[in-house]
Amino acid sequence: MSVASLLPGVPGVPVVPRAQLAAARVLIVGDVMLDRYWFGDVNRISPEAPVPVVHVQRTEERLGGAANVACNVAALGAHAGLLCVVGVDEPGQRIVELLQESQVKAHLQRDPNLPTTIKLRVLSRQQQLLRLDFENTPNHEVLLAGLAHFDGLLPDYDVILLSDYAKGGLTHVTRMIESARGAGKTVLVDPKGDDWERYRGASLITPNRTELREVIGRWQSEADLEKRIHALRRELDFSALLLTRSEEGMSLYSDQGVLHAPAEAREVYDVSGAGDTVIATVATLLASGVALVDAVGYANRAGAIVVGKLGTATVTYDELFPA
Repeated sequence: MSVASLLPGVPGVPVVPRAQLAAARVLIVGDVMLDRYWFGDVNRISPEAPVPVVHVQRTEERLGGAANVACNVAALGAHAGLLCVVGVDEPGQRIVELLQESQVKAHLQRDPNLPTTIKLRVLSRQQQLLRLDFENTPNHEVLLAGLAHFDGLLPDYDVILLSDYAKGGLTHVTRMIESARGAGKTVLVDPKGDDWERYRGASLITPNRTELREVIGRWQSEADLEKRIHALRRELDFSALLLTRSEEGMSLYSDQGVLHAPAEAREVYDVSGAGDTVIATVATLLASGVALVDAVGYANRAGAIVVGKLGTATVTYDELFPA
């Protein structure tokens, strides 16, 4: 298949009907967080230390991590289920409320000893000045309960998406992949860290360049990169690998060869959450019966759209398939 056939909107790549996406069922599993934004003006430097004083005038709360992935699936009109762990606290309750507003079906494990993960960003004139993270790891008993819950949910979903942010929610990811593949499900993984043995057997893994470099080392050329990825896929039994390459677009490596989707020319406003949008779009389209190569093309467009928005954001059906 030619490179052009990966790109949405060209002859031979039809618009996916809303009803087809509405029938798709994607289960997202992973680490969730509450993204808080404080917006204000900076007009002076603190007399206490050489730091700016931000006069906060507006605040926002958004879903982050795997919850943002789930929101992206729901925004495209598909059925999104989310299995995750949150604390029994105010941020955890706020996540529940935001999931309901986003029409995501929440399958929550509550850990009374876990402070719900929060990322607090302070911005002035659309520039981020500071980020504060509040996080901890869920306890073992809650994670085991989540594993049992996962097995029970498998029959209700077409595609399983594992979103790893290294916060502990995917401690049992290897067993989840084994169970899902045993049930005949397609499994997508957004990885974290350099231990990819734990993702063995995934249908598709979606690293960015930095994440891939941690695992296979620095490559010297495209041929060297392809050779290293082929060896990695063979060793860890990945059906395919989708490498997101920022301004260079993305490349799909599979048994059919290498397919490259160049980046669409867009004004980049904020890259945070772009990877969430890409993997959510691929998962949704796969669950609706679209071929992987075409799903990657649509995901490439979705990623270009979302980087034009501030913070963690979603892409709607009408944005992805404009009339």
